[in-house]
Amino acid sequence: MAKAVKIKVKMESSAGTGVFYVAEKNPRTHPEKMTIKKFDKKARKHVEFVEKKIK
Repeated sequence: MAKAVKIKVKMESSAGTGVFYVAEKNPRTHPEKMTIKKFDKKARKHVEFVEKKIK
Protein backbone atom coordinates (compact mmCIF):
# COMPACT_ATOMS: atom_id res chain seq x y z
CA MET A 1 0.00 0.00 0.00
CA ALA A 2 1.14 3.52 -0.74
CA LYS A 3 1.59 6.10 2.00
CA ALA A 4 -0.76 9.07 2.24
CA VAL A 5 0.61 12.12 0.43
CA LYS A 6 -1.13 14.92 2.34
CA ILE A 7 0.25 16.12 5.67
CA LYS A 8 -1.40 18.26 8.34
CA VAL A 9 0.12 21.68 9.04
CA LYS A 10 -0.63 24.29 11.70
CA MET A 11 -1.55 27.73 10.36
CA GLU A 12 -0.63 30.24 13.11
CA SER A 13 -1.73 33.88 13.21
CA SER A 14 0.89 36.52 12.39
CA ALA A 15 -0.87 38.91 14.81
CA GLY A 16 0.67 37.02 17.75
CA THR A 17 -2.62 36.13 19.42
CA GLY A 18 -2.00 32.37 19.46
CA VAL A 19 -4.98 31.55 17.26
CA PHE A 20 -4.37 28.73 14.77
CA TYR A 21 -6.10 26.63 12.14
CA VAL A 22 -5.17 23.11 11.00
CA ALA A 23 -4.89 22.58 7.24
CA GLU A 24 -3.70 19.86 4.88
CA LYS A 25 -1.18 20.24 2.09
CA ASN A 26 0.63 18.10 -0.44
CA PRO A 27 4.39 18.66 0.08
CA ARG A 28 5.27 17.10 -3.28
CA THR A 29 3.41 19.75 -5.28
CA HIS A 30 3.84 22.70 -2.84
CA PRO A 31 7.13 22.39 -0.93
CA GLU A 32 7.15 26.09 0.09
CA LYS A 33 5.49 27.39 3.27
CA MET A 34 1.80 28.15 2.97
CA THR A 35 0.30 31.57 3.81
CA ILE A 36 -3.44 32.30 3.93
CA LYS A 37 -5.46 35.36 4.94
CA LYS A 38 -8.10 34.23 7.42
CA PHE A 39 -10.15 35.70 10.27
CA ASP A 40 -8.42 35.94 13.67
CA LYS A 41 -11.08 35.61 16.37
CA LYS A 42 -9.06 37.32 19.11
CA ALA A 43 -7.82 40.22 16.97
CA ARG A 44 -11.30 40.43 15.35
CA LYS A 45 -9.92 41.09 11.86
CA HIS A 46 -8.47 39.28 8.84
CA VAL A 47 -4.73 38.65 9.19
CA GLU A 48 -2.16 36.46 7.46
CA PHE A 49 -1.70 32.94 8.82
CA VAL A 50 1.70 31.27 8.29
CA GLU A 51 2.51 27.57 8.27
CA LYS A 52 4.21 26.11 11.37
CA LYS A 53 5.07 22.56 12.41
CA ILE A 54 2.57 20.54 14.46
CA LYS A 55 4.32 19.32 17.61
